[in-house]
Amino acid sequence: MIPKKYAHILFSIILSAIMSFIISGVATFKAVGLEPHFFSIWMGSWLASWLVAFPSVTFIAPLAKRMVMVLVTK
Repeated sequence: MIPKKYAHILFSIILSAIMSFIISGVATFKAVGLEPHFFSIWMGSWLASWLVAFPSVTFIAPLAKRMVMVLVTK
């Protein structure tokens, strides 16, 4: 098991991987259609997207949490 102190990093890895996977798949499909090499093109797009998404989520998630706490009532 992973120690709890690394939960925010694990959260960022999982969230950024899933979101970039889905979004890059949609964007790749819109760009090239369902062609024979679609999956390999998608995986290349996903890797590039994830390399941007992971650090973005890591630094943006705490800011987003604070913004939510300001906007909601107890």
